[in-house]
Amino acid sequence: MSPDYPFDDASTARAVIHEDGTLARWSEGARRLLGYEPAEVVGRPAAVLLADDGARPPCPGDQRWSGTVALRHREGHTVSVWLLARRRPPEDGGPVTWLAVSPLPAAYPAPEDDELLRAALTQSPCATVVFDDRMRLRAVNDAMAELIELPAGRVRGLRAGDVGPAPQGQEVEAYVRRVLATGERHEMQTFMKATGEERPHAWLMRLAPLTDPSGRVRGVCMTLHDFTGHFLARERLQLVNEASVRIGSTLDVTRTAQELAEVCVPALADFVSVDLLDPQEPGEETTGPLTAPVHLRRTAHHSITPGAPEAVAEPGRLDFYPAASPQAASLLVGRSVVTPVPSGDLDAWRSWDARRVDRVTEYGIHSTMSVPIRARGTTLGVVVFTRYRRQDPFSPDDVLLAEEVTARAAVCIDNARRYSRERETALALQRSLLPRSLPRTAAVDAASRYLPAARAGVGGDWFDVIPLSGLRVAMVVGDVVGHGIQASATMGRLRTAVRTLADIDLAPDELLTHLDDLVVRLSEEAGGDGSTGEVGATCLYAVYDPVSRRCSMARAGHPTPLLLPPDGAPRQVELPAGPPLGLGGLPFESAELELAEGSVLAFYTDGLIASRERDADAGHQVLRDALAAYSASLDETCDRVLHSLLPQGGASDDVALLLARTRGLPASQVATWDIPPDPALVAPVRKQVVDQLERWHLVEASFTAELVVSELVTNAIRYGARPIRLRLIHDASTLICEVSDTNHTAPHLRRAKTFDEGGRGLLLVAQLTQRWGSRHTAEGKTIWAELGLFEEE
Repeated sequence: MSPDYPFDDASTARAVIHEDGTLARWSEGARRLLGYEPAEVVGRPAAVLLADDGARPPCPGDQRWSGTVALRHREGHTVSVWLLARRRPPEDGGPVTWLAVSPLPAAYPAPEDDELLRAALTQSPCATVVFDDRMRLRAVNDAMAELIELPAGRVRGLRAGDVGPAPQGQEVEAYVRRVLATGERHEMQTFMKATGEERPHAWLMRLAPLTDPSGRVRGVCMTLHDFTGHFLARERLQLVNEASVRIGSTLDVTRTAQELAEVCVPALADFVSVDLLDPQEPGEETTGPLTAPVHLRRTAHHSITPGAPEAVAEPGRLDFYPAASPQAASLLVGRSVVTPVPSGDLDAWRSWDARRVDRVTEYGIHSTMSVPIRARGTTLGVVVFTRYRRQDPFSPDDVLLAEEVTARAAVCIDNARRYSRERETALALQRSLLPRSLPRTAAVDAASRYLPAARAGVGGDWFDVIPLSGLRVAMVVGDVVGHGIQASATMGRLRTAVRTLADIDLAPDELLTHLDDLVVRLSEEAGGDGSTGEVGATCLYAVYDPVSRRCSMARAGHPTPLLLPPDGAPRQVELPAGPPLGLGGLPFESAELELAEGSVLAFYTDGLIASRERDADAGHQVLRDALAAYSASLDETCDRVLHSLLPQGGASDDVALLLARTRGLPASQVATWDIPPDPALVAPVRKQVVDQLERWHLVEASFTAELVVSELVTNAIRYGARPIRLRLIHDASTLICEVSDTNHTAPHLRRAKTFDEGGRGLLLVAQLTQRWGSRHTAEGKTIWAELGLFEEE
């Protein structure tokens, strides 16, 4: 006996042996086994007790040894003993020792006669049942009898299907039959409610064959282990993992909320609703403390019952929730709230919403759990979990699980809101920077479309139609690399630059050169290291003259336009390839072609033809086929092109499309004169202009036109260089006067002093016309002025 073990230890023989083989201790049980007193053996070699010198000792590296050895009894006979030896570490700096133990044969009764063993089998907390070889219940222990709520002595001879419910009983019999036939162990797991249980549990069922000495299977032992805690922990972990995979598959708020509700049904609740707060102001989240009543908008819900008949609010509906409601209670305190639904007095709930009380009563809702949706310090809404088919209320573990899943979903919802807000901002910026409508010109009829990318959102694609002097028109389409607000802002700067450069009538190749310089400067501003390439763009610029019916164009890394002649098939325009904008220092080349009246030019960005399903050549062919199906309406043609080329779910990149049908100005609406450099001939020129306006039936514009022509021709004779040419052009609304000479010096508008003899001509022209300006040509310059024509009522 010892303080650590206050019982008689004489039923076990124990001896302590030093590593050198010397006996150090000898117990009372050892004395009973071999007859030696401690004084006779302690300090002597243990080998003297061995009756057989051939016994194998433990190896140096062994920590444990066991086996049967022959030992010499004090009275001289040999005793066969099963011995267990275990290596023990040093204690208090002492030597390494071995502890040898052996139970005394007569200390315990035989297993078949051991009452304690029989009591253990009967009273074991592990539910146990024994089947014979005919699958009849031979015996059940107390734990199993308690589960099935039947006396142990009364079920002998019954089958499993007689005792348990039909599905489970038949399943158990099938496994018992399998073990009897194969003699192999088997395990299965099930989640069921036993007869004596209030709620279902997870059970691990283990079946093992029972054999006789000959090895024949005579029965089956089945044990049940309740591993509900482990099962539920695994289910929770699986739900969290599933939530991380399924929630947030898109950047859509409604879809993300719906995914949250679907993930939690039926794993956590029978019905889940997600209600979100509306932003206090457009583009801003709620940051201040909430006060009752709380206004929430139903965003999503999901039920274990198809159609969610227990839902009171439909998705999109805005409701207010008083402080006593589960939704408001959770939001006001800022934590999860588990609420048992009142089963008695429902007057307080009925005063809030009678329909909800009716649904509670109808479906037997007994428990709700409200969890706030919070992300990055902002309250977004609340998710409510409801149980009515599952009878167990929400547990603290359920609360932790719901909070974990909701926290993951909250980040996804917040990301979706931020993305939606940024997308809406970028779309608004893009719309403000693109032309709201295309101007009506005498040179072309135009139609356009812009579509943002389905996933990436808006980008830097743009288009424009810019009226120029002489009834000419410029058409431009471009694409800034990237997506988002930055790309839209860069696009706006480039579009403004193009309109400014177009206003001074630069040739297409010169305009792209200036635009390339601008992109290089923008790149240097955007790049931290000053290297170019931080901002990139492509662009195509074309100028069409309805008088000559010629079109000149140049491109900077942009796809070539398509041309649909009035009497031919669509074809690509042969246009020199220029470098993308932003590389700097590389030249651009222009090409000029003559267009028949009624020709259609198609300008587009690469998002129209780029696709994962087909290559660029196939995309161009689809575009040609769509253009070939001629329609008098350019808007219908735009829609047909987009429908033919873009996938059902939208394009992967943003798309800009501009279609322009050319017009030609008849020669009868143009008059040209070569002016000799003689001031005395200005008056006859004015007379010829008046006569021409009479032939055009534009007499009402004669006075103003005569003054403008007189001033422009006089300036050209006085300051210009020969040859000098005057040209009048008109359409239904505009009369244009142009005077050209070979002097490259452009005139400047100035205010003449009181006693100056000249300097008032251009000021007079500016006051009398809608607009005026000058443009440089290869031969010199042209001064032009536009007069508005108003038809008489």
